[in-house]
Amino acid sequence: MPARQDKGQNMAQDFLLEIGTEEIPAGFLQQAYTDIAALAADLFSRQRLACDGLRVLGTPRRLALLVSGLAERQDDQVTERLGPARNIAFDADGNPTKAAIGFARGQGIPVEEIEVVNTGKGEYICARRSETGRDTIAILAEQLPAFIQGLPFRKSMRWRDLDLRFARPIHWLVALLGTEVVPFTLENLVSGNRSRGHRFMAPAEFVIDTPAAYIERCREAMVMVDPAERRQAISDQLAAIEKEASGTVIADPELLETVTNLVEYPAAARGGFDEEFLALPEEVLITVMRHHQKYFSLRGVDGRLLPCFVTINNTKARNPALVVAGNERVLRARLNDANFFYADDLKVPLETFAERLRQVVFQARLGTSYEKMERFRTIAEWLADRFHPAERGLIGRTAYLCKADLESGMVYEFPDLQGIMGREYARAGGEDEAVSRGIFEHYLPTASGGDLPSGPCGALVSIADKIDTIAGCFAIGLTPTGGADPYALRRQALGIIHIILDRGYRLRLTELIGRALDLLAAKSTRPREETAAAVLDFFRGRFTNNLTARGIPSGVVEAVVSTDFDDLVTAYEKITALDAFRTRDDFELLLAAFKRVMNIIRTATLPTGTGVDPESKTRPQAPLFREEAERNLFTAFNRAASDCGAAIDSGDYQQALAIMADLKPAVDGFFDQVMVMDENEAVRTNRLALLTGIATLFTRVADFARL
Repeated sequence: MPARQDKGQNMAQDFLLEIGTEEIPAGFLQQAYTDIAALAADLFSRQRLACDGLRVLGTPRRLALLVSGLAERQDDQVTERLGPARNIAFDADGNPTKAAIGFARGQGIPVEEIEVVNTGKGEYICARRSETGRDTIAILAEQLPAFIQGLPFRKSMRWRDLDLRFARPIHWLVALLGTEVVPFTLENLVSGNRSRGHRFMAPAEFVIDTPAAYIERCREAMVMVDPAERRQAISDQLAAIEKEASGTVIADPELLETVTNLVEYPAAARGGFDEEFLALPEEVLITVMRHHQKYFSLRGVDGRLLPCFVTINNTKARNPALVVAGNERVLRARLNDANFFYADDLKVPLETFAERLRQVVFQARLGTSYEKMERFRTIAEWLADRFHPAERGLIGRTAYLCKADLESGMVYEFPDLQGIMGREYARAGGEDEAVSRGIFEHYLPTASGGDLPSGPCGALVSIADKIDTIAGCFAIGLTPTGGADPYALRRQALGIIHIILDRGYRLRLTELIGRALDLLAAKSTRPREETAAAVLDFFRGRFTNNLTARGIPSGVVEAVVSTDFDDLVTAYEKITALDAFRTRDDFELLLAAFKRVMNIIRTATLPTGTGVDPESKTRPQAPLFREEAERNLFTAFNRAASDCGAAIDSGDYQQALAIMADLKPAVDGFFDQVMVMDENEAVRTNRLALLTGIATLFTRVADFARL
């Protein structure tokens, strides 16, 4: 979007567009703000309309675009289009040819107006066209209907007999450029300068005189149209209630964002509930209040949950006590339900719930949830044998019970409590604490950057569960697409990656994937090798994208991943070492040495196995070296190979890179004094074997050609 620069009489005005609607779902608004800003910037850029800045405002009942300093007219524009070369456009007598005539016709100008310009590559004909900028108000009147209809939403709707689709029915439109209404129609709606206030506290229409007055006029009509202002108002009210209650509101940015987008005029109120409900697990109380009622919870100075809550209402109550009583009554009913389910569930052993999974379909082609559990329990125990053999029994027990709470009454009623209730029921049933904690932690991480399992039970069962889901979906063709990932396979792959890196498990992905696919053999509809390759490539993409998103250059990541990806821990250590090493002075030496070597061996025909296979018979042979420079490189290479091998084996990849960089003088001397492609085949092959061995040494860490 171009910045505005006053040119001549092209002055500027503020612009306002308000789309008044029925209540838009809170979950739609944040994305709508982003989309409006992007689409507006694109519109102004395409139409050559410069401005000083734009803001997107909104509430559940309105979306607004407020633009400051919008030019009153487009900038004038001169366009140049090149045509054929002069010697093609004109004949020897200087008369226009068919090529010139056709070019002029295509540009909409007389052939006499064609000019000849020197482009630096020769003389070509050119058509210049001057376009006078149009008035902004005319452009907006023409473009705004399509702009509004082009706003994307997860779900849109139609209403009445209209063709218009939007998140919710539109009831009014405000469009002002300065003090002037931008005239346009959208189906049965006509733009104007009249908005509407808060649905209950100030429902009448009101006039907006200028865009600059918009926020204040809304405020007078009991509407805080700026989301940042509403968010701050809610935060301030929560802080005041904290003092009254001698407690602390549990921080919940997501809930704060939700309630900000649920109201036009926030009014906080504190209510309470019977202390007997504090006997319920803390997460149950918080979940019931947060997810179902959008209430904030509070902790006392001792860190324990207080028997009270904060609700954010959309109106100033005439009788606050009556409003609080209504909220308390609704919450009491919810908590009574939770209390009943909790007590009823405790009567049933967790194993009983686990056995009921035999009747629950996980996925039609992948079988029941019990079958899935049996598969990932086998994987978890296999991993336990490798990494935590002493805890194999606990890990197997965790896998057996970790999905059991899905059949409990509490989780059926409150799905967000899966894992949490399993942990609580396991504790109540006397299970080992590691098992109880693992049941909850096997769902981790639940989001990017989220908490990871703290113990082996949760970590290994989480890996096993997730790889079974990923491999299973790929085995039957349910792979993620650009717009759909119904089984959250991307998140689950990232979860496996983060757990493996966090706990330092030296685990080859090909083994893990292979183990999962072996157990899915009877369910798979794709060739095994094809599926295994697709899953491994899927992990490679998640791993690479995650690291580049964290700021590691893509070239660094690709340099390592292209040579060694199967062991995630090793690949990550190499990437971080290379990322750190590239800032050193000797990094350029390393690159230069590698490139000189690769430039030769890429164009040479290499004997099979040369310098790559330790058992290969085609390895550099000292007696075949003729020049001192090649003997020096051979000695330096052998020393470097030994020292690098020791550094790599100990995981000191920076030291290995430094050793490789030290080869630069010997490599330069070799190329300066030695003709690699000697006429003698044995000599030539020996020299190529030496260079290939050096290249192979380098690629033990990374493919530097990708940097």
